[in-house]
Order: sequence, then structure tokens, then C-alpha cells
Amino acid sequence: MPGIFDKIEQFFIELLIGIIEQNLTGLLTEVNEKVGTIATDVGQTPQNWNSSIFDMIKSLSDTVIVPIAGLVMTAILCYELISMIMEKNNMHDIDTWMFFKWMMKAAIAIYFVTNTFNIVMAVFDISQYIVSASASVINSSTSVDIASSITSMINELATKSVPELILIALETSVVRLCMMAISIIITVVLYGRMIEIYLASSVAAIPFATMVNKEWGQVGNNYLRGLIALGLQGFFLMVCVGIYAVLVNSITVTSDIHATIFSILTYTIILCFALLKTSSLAKSVMNAH
Repeated sequence: MPGIFDKIEQFFIELLIGIIEQNLTGLLTEVNEKVGTIATDVGQTPQNWNSSIFDMIKSLSDTVIVPIAGLVMTAILCYELISMIMEKNNMHDIDTWMFFKWMMKAAIAIYFVTNTFNIVMAVFDISQYIVSASASVINSSTSVDIASSITSMINELATKSVPELILIALETSVVRLCMMAISIIITVVLYGRMIEIYLASSVAAIPFATMVNKEWGQVGNNYLRGLIALGLQGFFLMVCVGIYAVLVNSITVTSDIHATIFSILTYTIILCFALLKTSSLAKSVMNAH
């Protein structure tokens, strides 16, 4: 009978060790792959990231938003002209230069509205250059070589009892699920930023139509600051990856499973939190509301 119980215990030990080994092997796969794609995704312009979505947004802007922006621009220019006339003592002190000034504003407004997408894409071309330049400086290697230490970890596990192995298996399973959740959050941050760029680009003509007027121009100025903030967010995402790479590469992988996996989990959570803060930080820097 003792032999049977020993075999049953050995079966569960081997089963639990197999589960733990599988969890340790796949612990960083999802996150490492996703973090490795941040530089690639962030460095792409809207038209390169998904050309089909870009074509749809551009078509919506040209056919739906630009005509509305033209009406907004016309109303604002009429308001601008009336305000200029009223300021000159009800046309008693009118100078001809003010009409040239108004025509100059009208020409600028028409240029902004008709070249909206070129201006918007210029902003993201500059941000792409910043990201590409930073990628050559920032170390984006975030892989932790845990496979080389798994053998020593497994050898140590062989000396533990079944209850201890159950706890370790649960622990590694929870950490692996956390890593998968963090990988999903990273995807949400990256895709969410690009979708926000597309949404902002789709209505760009309307805020651009307001920029020639002193009072209404705050709408266009704030929109432009928000647009630059979206581009700047890409640089902050790259910096986060660089910081994460430095922290992860400083981890000493030992046979102590608890210390190793929780060190990795801690730094990955820090990365996730930092990525989520990049949007508000970029808007704060640009004073965009």
C-alpha cells in the first residue's frame, strides 16, 4: 500500500511540476512579444498603420466634414468682418488696409480647410521621425532569459511537497494570467491611441476653420495642441519601453521562483501603469484640454 501512495504522490508531483514549468516558460511570451511591437506600431503614421481605415477617414473628412467646415469658416469670417467694421466707429474710421487684412485671414482659413489632412499628417510625420530617432537610442530589448534558469528551478521543486507545489502552481498560474491581462492592456493602449488619432483627424477641418478668429481660434488652437499631444504620446511610449528594458534587464533570475516571478510581474505592472499615463502626460505638457 505505501508503494501505491508513493506512486500517486509522485504522479501529482510530476503533474504539478509540469504545470509550473509550462507557466514559467510562457510567463513572458505574451508581454515580450507585445512590448517588442510597441516601437513598430508607434513609429507608424496613420496611413501606414491601416490604409483602409485611413482612406475611410479621409473620405469622410472630404465629403462630410469639409463642407460643414466651409459653413463654419464662412460664418466666422462674416463675424470677423462685422466686428472689424463695428470697431472702427461704425464705418466712420475705416482704413482700406483692414479689408486686405480680412482677405488675408480668409485666404489662410481657406488654405487650412482645403489642406486639413496634409497639415494633420505633417504633425504625425514629425512625431514618426521623433519616435524613429528615439528608437535608435533607446534599448528596446525586453526579453528576460528565464529558460536558462528553469532547470535549476525544477530541480529545486522536486524536493518540495505536494501542498507546496500546489501553491506554487496556483501562484505561477495567477501571475501568468496577470501577464496576459497586461498584454491585452498594452494592445488597448496602442490601438486606442491610433483610433483616437483617426477620430481626431476625421473632424480636423472644423477646428481648423476657427483658427483665424481671435475668439473662436481657441477651439482650433486647443485642437492643434491635442493633435501634437497624440504625436508626443508616441515618444513617451518609447521612453516607457526603454525604462522597462533597463529595469527588466537588471533582474537577476535565480532558482528562487517567488522572487523571480514577482520581480518580473512588478516591473511589468509598472510598465502597464506608465503606458496608461502617457496620454494624460502628453496632454498636460501641451496644455491640451
